[in-house]
Amino acid sequence: MSDSDEQQVHLRTEQIDWDDLLARLQALLRIRTTPIGMKLFTTVEEMEEVPRIRRPDSIHTTDQIVGMASRLNWTVGITRSDLVGDQCGAVIGLHPQDDQWLSGEQMQGVWFESLEDSASHQEAMHCVPFGTFAAMAVAPLSAKRLDPPDICLVYATPAQMILLINGLQWRGYKKLEWGCVGESACADSWGRALATGEPSLSIPCFAERRYGGVMEDELLMALSAQDLLVAVEGMEFLSRNGFRYPIPNYGIQSDARAGLGVSYN
Repeated sequence: MSDSDEQQVHLRTEQIDWDDLLARLQALLRIRTTPIGMKLFTTVEEMEEVPRIRRPDSIHTTDQIVGMASRLNWTVGITRSDLVGDQCGAVIGLHPQDDQWLSGEQMQGVWFESLEDSASHQEAMHCVPFGTFAAMAVAPLSAKRLDPPDICLVYATPAQMILLINGLQWRGYKKLEWGCVGESACADSWGRALATGEPSLSIPCFAERRYGGVMEDELLMALSAQDLLVAVEGMEFLSRNGFRYPIPNYGIQSDARAGLGVSYN
């Protein structure tokens, strides 16, 4: 990409070339887990029109549904009735965040000591408001079946993830800040990204790793397609400057001046 190609990519309106974008992402970060898209639908019928979509024949967590796309490369659509309990549905706006849900009664003595702690946790979660959407689908971005997805989900190691974040900050810098609700960390990633439109990083929780197949060393970034393009273009500029994955170990006992002179001066 030449310097003349620089522009405010978040202002673009053209359709993203997914084959090109994903090839560039893979060349930069060598991601081992399939990047996927997530999309909410106002009607079940609209979701079921997605090409080659699978519908569950059992009850699952949203973590499992996301895992089917990112680990098995499936395209899967769900409604509220496909999800176990209320927590999964509430994060993506398929279950009301009502007084019963906000009370946190189901988590008292399990994840949190008191009912007050449990209620505080529920209140802290980012969730899509209830009442607009009836279904959700996930699919590999490479399949282009949700084009455009509402958000993209990228699993990466900490070393890969910091470079993706650096790419987001290459142009139009701003400090990126996130929170951690602990258990129910899907609210930190896809819940926050769907609700706010902002890039959202999470440390996947116990349930995501137990039920969703998330690996021990993986973090999760949820972000819009345009922000993914911003990150990739930023990483390409950083790569020119020598900041690329894998990050080579300089040596903890070496004289740092030569390396720092190249990287920061």
